[in-house]
Amino acid sequence: MAKQLLIDATRGKETEMPPWLPYAGVHCAALVDQPADAFLKNAELLARGVVHAAELYHADGIPLLFDLSVEAESLGCEAEYWEDNVPSIITHPCVEMPPEQADLQIPTASDGRWPIIFEAAKLAKPRLEALDCAMLGLLCGPLTLASHLAGPQIFTALLRRREFAHAVLKFAGEVGARAARFYAEMGCDIIAIVDPVASQIRPQTFAEFVTPNCHPAVDVINAAGLTSTFFICGNCTKVLEEVCKVPTHGFAIDEQMNLSYVRDVAHQYGKGFGGNLKLTTSLMLGMISPREDALISLAIGGTRGYTFAPG
Repeated sequence: MAKQLLIDATRGKETEMPPWLPYAGVHCAALVDQPADAFLKNAELLARGVVHAAELYHADGIPLLFDLSVEAESLGCEAEYWEDNVPSIITHPCVEMPPEQADLQIPTASDGRWPIIFEAAKLAKPRLEALDCAMLGLLCGPLTLASHLAGPQIFTALLRRREFAHAVLKFAGEVGARAARFYAEMGCDIIAIVDPVASQIRPQTFAEFVTPNCHPAVDVINAAGLTSTFFICGNCTKVLEEVCKVPTHGFAIDEQMNLSYVRDVAHQYGKGFGGNLKLTTSLMLGMISPREDALISLAIGGTRGYTFAPG
């Protein structure tokens, strides 16, 4: 376990070996024999599960939690909880109106589940430090949070209701900055902006709506002297260069991506990059050997800015 190794790789530096970052998420609940819904609402369980996962998998870093409903729920969106997965956002206050008209306010540390997360961080941080394991804070990226607030219509609004879309994305970016501040206060070493749906749009749309609304969170992370990264899902080949223009230190990609291409683009932009252990074909379905899959990714990724992680 080596926290500094992960920080250096995320910042695009040469490392002795690639660090290992498992995105354990609600799998941590299963590791402590708890359903996900109870786990995500209990600070002691959350801390215990995360630390146990870090120990079990010999992690160089681990997310405090991987749940993109936190910010939306703290804004008053209703969430449906599940025993085996993260919550789903089921109400969207900005379907008919922008955040200002919907009277949405930037959340405080006492809203939603933030008090639970603060307490979990307080419990987990010293244990992870003893393991030399970085603690990551994962915040909901601007387009994903906008989709929680406005529903699926946000994707057509990017083209047909641009003023409305700009208002929702701007507010989402401001909420992201507040979440970044919370994670900095919790003692997170690395803070990730997680925007999985950003792979679904055109590069020009990404540059107009996603990139500028990541800046507030990145500014907070930089001001705290911490390390930043951007997580994206799906086949983001068409927007990968735009991902590299988001002013984070690094980024991480989905298993669908060609890691050789990702590596070359990351090196071109001086970014750290993470992936590409295949969750579906390797870990879940066993269609290919997880060991061989890991060895291939490690060989391609190399030791310059590469973090071995699930894709």
